[in-house]
Amino acid sequence: MAIAKAERLMNLALCLRGASRPLSKRELRGSIEAYIEAGGEEAFNRMFERDKDDLRELGMVIETVESLDGDTGYIARPDSNRLPPLSLDAAEAAALGLAAKVWQQVRLAGAAGAALQKLRAGGMPETADAEVPFSALEPRIPAGEASFEPLMIACRDRRPVLFEYRKASAARSTPRTVEPWALECWRGHWYLAGWDRGRSDQRVFRLSRIIGKVRSRGGDFTAPVPDRVTVRESVAAWAGEHATGQARIRLRAGSGYPLRARATELVQGEDGWDELELPHGHGLGAWLAEFGPDLVVLEPAELRADVVDRLRAVAKG
Repeated sequence: MAIAKAERLMNLALCLRGASRPLSKRELRGSIEAYIEAGGEEAFNRMFERDKDDLRELGMVIETVESLDGDTGYIARPDSNRLPPLSLDAAEAAALGLAAKVWQQVRLAGAAGAALQKLRAGGMPETADAEVPFSALEPRIPAGEASFEPLMIACRDRRPVLFEYRKASAARSTPRTVEPWALECWRGHWYLAGWDRGRSDQRVFRLSRIIGKVRSRGGDFTAPVPDRVTVRESVAAWAGEHATGQARIRLRAGSGYPLRARATELVQGEDGWDELELPHGHGLGAWLAEFGPDLVVLEPAELRADVVDRLRAVAKG
């Protein structure tokens, strides 16, 4: 059965690539034996649409052309389905091989593997994997949020999106219409940077705070996309990376390891609580609130009030 499908896809690819003009579905059905034997028109249409999507997923560029009499035709022009010459050395090929292994999400892992196969077919060294030194530790990028894949596609296709978003300090979510620019992973969390139409300004959204489905919207972007999107720098500023002072907190023993890594001073207590000093900047309260009952802010007073307000908002929600 798998061989029959592979043969059918190959025949469709050869027809589309070898045609001198767009071919209609009727012409394609009469040229490919598997389509002739498909049975009714509905069964053929389902099979053809699946095959066309599979070829596009494999990287084939299939154009859809409307004729003057209203018929729809399909063609895969040779110029659009030819890889440019590759000039990767062994080190560059090894870097690509390593990058393809970091994805934990199944669909992205499959896409990365397929991309490597295409590059090798185009001349990338076959020994790319062997160039990577063996290590007991392998890099992995988690992408478990349901919103990751639709946002990644929206960033690629420059398509506006609509989703419900709950800020750390809010009890309820609010709808956001965003023109997505880029996704970036920072400290184990994924963030989206883009133009928030409702706020008429650039915003950064943490994917774990997106509620429900991400829905695509029609139309073009209304704001220009920057040449360089500084997702990490923007998140760092909001997370207190650009410190303006020091904060003192009490942290339950055995918890809060990211905070311990940033501490400028740590005093272990005998009552099961440790006292830490941290760089304090804008947005630190949102991060501290995530540690819930394992953390108590001692000073400054405004930071303590900020964390308490956030925890109360979550408790109400």
